[in-house]
Amino acid sequence: MTAHPPHTPPFRDPHLPFAKRIDDLLSRLTLDEKTGFLHQFAPAVERLGISAFRTGQEALHGVAWMGPATVFPQAVGLGATWNTDLVRRIGEAVSKEVRAMRARDDRVGLNIWAPTVNLLRHPLWGRNEEGYSEDPKLTSAIATAYTHGLRGDHPTYWRTAPVLKHWLAHNNETDRATSSSSVRPRVLHEYDLRAFRETVEAGAVAGVMPAYNLVNGRPNHVSPYLREHLRAWTDEELLVCSDAGAPSNLVDHEHYFGTHEEATAASLRAGVDSFTDHGTDSAQMVGRIRKAYEQGLLTEADIDTAVRRQLSVRFRLGEFDPHDDPHAGVRDFDTPAHRALAQEAAEQAIVLLRNDGVLPLAPGTRLAVVGLLADECKLDWYSGTLIHRSTPLEGLYERFGAERVAFAEGVDRVRLKTSAGTFLHVLASEDGEDEVRGADGALDPALLAGRTDLPALTTDATGTEFALIDWDEGVLTLRAPDGRYLSVAEDGYLRASADQPGGWVVQETFRLEPHANGHLLRHIGTGRHVTVAADGVKVADENAETFELIIAERGEDAVTRVTSEADVVLVVAGNDPHINGRETEDRASLRLPVHQERLLRAARAANPRTVLALVSAYPYAVDTSDLAAALWTAHGGQAAGTALARVLAGDVSPAGRLPQTWYENDADLPGLLDYDVIGSRQTYLYFEGTPLFPFGHGLSYTSFSYGDLTSRVTDGTLHVSFAITNTGDVTADEVAQLYTRAVDPALPRPRRELVAHRRVTLTPGAREELSFEVPLRAFEFWDVAQGRSRLEAGPYELLAGASSEDIRLRTTVLLDGEPGTPRPVLPRGLEGADFDEQSGVEIVDRTRTAGDAVTAAEGRTGELVYRDCDFGDGVAEVTMTVSGEGAVELSLDGGTVLAVVQVEESDSGPYDYTTLGAGIVAEGVHDVHLRLRGPLRLAHVGFSG
Repeated sequence: MTAHPPHTPPFRDPHLPFAKRIDDLLSRLTLDEKTGFLHQFAPAVERLGISAFRTGQEALHGVAWMGPATVFPQAVGLGATWNTDLVRRIGEAVSKEVRAMRARDDRVGLNIWAPTVNLLRHPLWGRNEEGYSEDPKLTSAIATAYTHGLRGDHPTYWRTAPVLKHWLAHNNETDRATSSSSVRPRVLHEYDLRAFRETVEAGAVAGVMPAYNLVNGRPNHVSPYLREHLRAWTDEELLVCSDAGAPSNLVDHEHYFGTHEEATAASLRAGVDSFTDHGTDSAQMVGRIRKAYEQGLLTEADIDTAVRRQLSVRFRLGEFDPHDDPHAGVRDFDTPAHRALAQEAAEQAIVLLRNDGVLPLAPGTRLAVVGLLADECKLDWYSGTLIHRSTPLEGLYERFGAERVAFAEGVDRVRLKTSAGTFLHVLASEDGEDEVRGADGALDPALLAGRTDLPALTTDATGTEFALIDWDEGVLTLRAPDGRYLSVAEDGYLRASADQPGGWVVQETFRLEPHANGHLLRHIGTGRHVTVAADGVKVADENAETFELIIAERGEDAVTRVTSEADVVLVVAGNDPHINGRETEDRASLRLPVHQERLLRAARAANPRTVLALVSAYPYAVDTSDLAAALWTAHGGQAAGTALARVLAGDVSPAGRLPQTWYENDADLPGLLDYDVIGSRQTYLYFEGTPLFPFGHGLSYTSFSYGDLTSRVTDGTLHVSFAITNTGDVTADEVAQLYTRAVDPALPRPRRELVAHRRVTLTPGAREELSFEVPLRAFEFWDVAQGRSRLEAGPYELLAGASSEDIRLRTTVLLDGEPGTPRPVLPRGLEGADFDEQSGVEIVDRTRTAGDAVTAAEGRTGELVYRDCDFGDGVAEVTMTVSGEGAVELSLDGGTVLAVVQVEESDSGPYDYTTLGAGIVAEGVHDVHLRLRGPLRLAHVGFSG
């Protein structure tokens, strides 16, 4: 007898299209099995030979959370490179390390939650380090490069599947789970959606993650924009993964729905396909989905749609075709090429802010290196564990020789004296082993516990001298002589146990609170005070110890001691990415922490040839006018120190460019929750003041000339070319930037707007002609009167140069477009949110599922202006669709009030609208002014004859 091979089900047939294979697999799955797929940790289906799958592998600038990996510069540093080719190569390296790590640890996932394409609208946002730029064009260019690198070049199978974060208008950590971003239609379409849209349209995105916040009063996890915009941009099945805990937030914090079943069903129907909630325990979310189905809130077709999107990603990742997957054998991990790439990226991210000629350093320079970050290689929440490490001090030792480099960290050296006259003391550790937090990897590093294997602090007659760093806002760290930071573990005892401050809740920060003749020491992570007990020093709710702070040496004294004899002083200042500005915590100010200001002043007073190197995740407002030079770099990953040393020495000419505006002071900033970049004149696009350093700024060790600007329009594309010549004597990169502005716009448009850029390397005397093709779509704006994008006819200036303010060439082109027309208010009326100008107004949800309305901000009177409204031959009545209580006053052209609609107090809810009318006489074209008083919602204004 002849044995017949077992039948191969269609979903296992690599010759069939993915869509048919997914149809077949869906038909074989039971409803319970499909429901189980909707949690982040989808279980295996053994009867079909389907493996378990999880969404969500963090890899923002290297593989994160899963142990050692190559660590590249922070995302904002990658944005500062302005180099799409470099970032694509970094994406390739990261995705290869993901594959290599997964081969030995199946906890490593292939669904990458990166990059972050939220625009860096406000520099006080705690997660500034995660974004690329304040500009949507630069952000999408860098994000597209990274996603293409993560995806790989194979036409069918993806190396990894990137998911963009965080949809949408998400730039505040303060009240992030309950705050609503008020985003007018022009800002939505011209700013916030653009970075997502252009990246998705580029074709290497597997999905998006909605953000915790609400937009226009509606949680992002039930946003109609997922369907109306995101899924309209591509034919690919996009997988929408919830943010961690966000599904529960809809009920528990936002109170947007009455039950979890309603919330879960609404999310699924809106387009969320994978629920990240309750960690690895899927039971609660799966239970909610089942109950929602049983209650008729969901259909099996709804569930099938979400499962189909997940399976589409899994098929593209080669899960069902292991023999055909070209990426299955990838083992590239910590290779020499990856190390070189990390160094190249760190070098290219460095921005030279100012230079009076002291840089590059002359051979034989005697250098004094000072500052709290001089001997640090800081990581952030989304970093991997370092395999290699280079601090600025180590890089300078290696480049210049340790004998030519003096060092002072600049910490305050202190002892803490108790009320009994003894001092806090660190006992020697018996094992002495160093332990790096998270070195073994963790699916959720927030659950990592502090060490309890080391002895708790005690007291004795002499005590231990601690290195105290004041990170500003009253937040300080204390470090023992062996380099370990004081930390509090779950048992409440203080130990010198942490290699660095870190963790979801940082356990290494304290506050000194004046009390009696001394200070109480409050541990910030627990909120408890430090107390001295018989069995050791710990935190407790009572018996707080009063300490006297004994200062053995101030940091500025150490700085002065080493700087006066040096030829050049390098002050390395900046932030710790886990303190004062991080996920869950926005910054309070742009200023440099006072402790570091003290060190900078001391260095400058001792030696006028002082150079400031800022190593930070965000901009500072720091006066550099009396410094010899200043540089900025984001935390640069494993090769940060080597890179900085090579730039200072002139081995590499700096060519990083600022990806966001650096403002002079806090007064230049709008409120953190003010998302109206047009109305409040935010970012380089609209800011009318003088920045400390402008968007796109960065100096070089050579000079470049620009010339031969030409332009022409053909077939809906603007073709622009110009030439750059290296007129100096150093090989260097230049970042050529092309901006545009409408010369005589009918409504507020950007002062200038980036439409293209390119980073090029030129040897001395070399000339290169650069050509750009700019689609005319780049010149469009969102016309609220017509509800669509429109190209306004007229002159547009083209500006080519080295930054948004350093313009070298300009010309004007005349573009054909559509003329503006008055709003025909008789047939369509006015949607409340389609205003041209506003003051004191917030946009809110018209219903829980769709639409916008407007309301006065709490405690304010709302003002709205709708320009050029055409009343035709005349109207006699105005109607307003409103809810709540209050009044709407209408006037024309800012004149007297012509109509008032009063909404009386009632028991109806915010979504219970009524239409009320009033008489009005108007004809011709006028600006309509509305004034909102009280907590009413206005959805629509109609007019009739």
